[in-house]
Amino acid sequence: MAKELSDIGLIGLAVMGQNLALNIADHGFKISVYNRTTEKTDKFVAENPNTPGGVVGSKTLEEFVQSIAKPRKIIILVQAGKGTDAVIDSLIPLLDSNDIVIDGGNALWTDTIRREKNLRDKGLRFIGSGVSGGEEGARFGPSLMPGGEFNAWKELKPIWQAVAAKVDAKTGKPIEGATPGHPVKGGVPCTSYIGENGAGHYVKMVHNGIEYGDMQMICEAYALMQGLLGLKAHEMGDIFSKWNDGILDSFLIEITADILHQKDPTSKKAFVDVVLDTAGQKGTGKWTSASALDMGVPAPTVAEAVFARCLSAVKNERVAASKILKGPKKKYKGKKKALIKAIHDALYCSKICSYAQGFQLMREAQKEFNWKLNFGEIAQIWRGGCIIRAVFLQKITDAFTRKPDLANLFLDPYFNKTVKKAQANWRKVISLAVECGVPVPTFSSALAYYDGYRSARLPANLLQAQRDYFGAHTYERVDKPRGKFFHIDWPEKNRPQISV
Repeated sequence: MAKELSDIGLIGLAVMGQNLALNIADHGFKISVYNRTTEKTDKFVAENPNTPGGVVGSKTLEEFVQSIAKPRKIIILVQAGKGTDAVIDSLIPLLDSNDIVIDGGNALWTDTIRREKNLRDKGLRFIGSGVSGGEEGARFGPSLMPGGEFNAWKELKPIWQAVAAKVDAKTGKPIEGATPGHPVKGGVPCTSYIGENGAGHYVKMVHNGIEYGDMQMICEAYALMQGLLGLKAHEMGDIFSKWNDGILDSFLIEITADILHQKDPTSKKAFVDVVLDTAGQKGTGKWTSASALDMGVPAPTVAEAVFARCLSAVKNERVAASKILKGPKKKYKGKKKALIKAIHDALYCSKICSYAQGFQLMREAQKEFNWKLNFGEIAQIWRGGCIIRAVFLQKITDAFTRKPDLANLFLDPYFNKTVKKAQANWRKVISLAVECGVPVPTFSSALAYYDGYRSARLPANLLQAQRDYFGAHTYERVDKPRGKFFHIDWPEKNRPQISV
């Protein structure tokens, strides 16, 4: 006998909403769907009549709400920002106490904190859940990062664990092979309770910031092989395919190999060679960098990845500048195999650095917002479903299992040993890039971060002396306890009173 009421509802039938709804229905949950455009709802329901759980369409929001079993669980997948607020405002009068609203969009975590408080004050519950994996992930298994009231999570948990991506319990590798109506069975689900209010969306934002870094680093490896070795796209595709069999095994390396092997259907040239070199962005990388700046956490590699996209966007200026500005004429004359290995090592070391910054940022955020984040679990749920899924993440899980309060990934024995072994190649690649005029902003910023983090003494002593000179900002002394501040009465000559 068919269920009378749905287990869950979903508002917003764009591609992500449709795919997540079908994923939920494939796992035997009856789902009600609603879209502002009734025709889209009708079409979606008509095209999917035989899912295991069943899909029910509603013509009005009132009808949609009444079709869901209490306490209601309603997913919102609409445009982040004002669109989400508008849907929530229209839902509130129709909901009953303890109903749960789940925002699955790319929301700014501060908006999630505000929304959670607002709904809690009205007797409702709110979950802000990161959803990563794109269209394919939403359909067959995303990585899900829910934050909100813990009891609300417990009610959503059976559905979220069912629809999340799964990884093998022993290897940590994603379990693939899901098809419509036949989801993956078994495995460890890539979802876990992240923390209160905006924690889930914050962690998803950091995930996206790390993703920016990963993508730019891969592009720099590509640029080096192309610029220093003159390799063709298909040759680089072969190299990335080989790399994907080792420690760099990841979704982004895998798709990079596929892209480099792809021919353009129109011109028959390498597809990558006909794509215009201007990159778009949706803002989550910028949010990550802004949060790091607000909290005073060094995350230069993510910021450089964002700036690299910004620089790519000024295409016309770059073309004009290329005719005026000249760089070095030096060419690499060494062995091809040695340089490819060095680029591999530089990519891996830079990747470690980027993740170290991301986890350091989350560590500071939990203090700022009174969250309790489990960093080992966060790395675990990123092993499958999400864009940055990689075998490498198991190493991060292992690191936090060994030491839950680990201050920085570089202090873990595995990562320490890895960088010690590979850093000569890392430095060689960056030196070559500079000598030959190939821009590598994330590689070089990652190395600068590493060198800065391992330095017991930095030149900030001179910087603080400068601040005391022109702005009387005081300084601490190496021969006195921390927290005691001093000031010198500097000569008045040429000393403006400004603050930097």
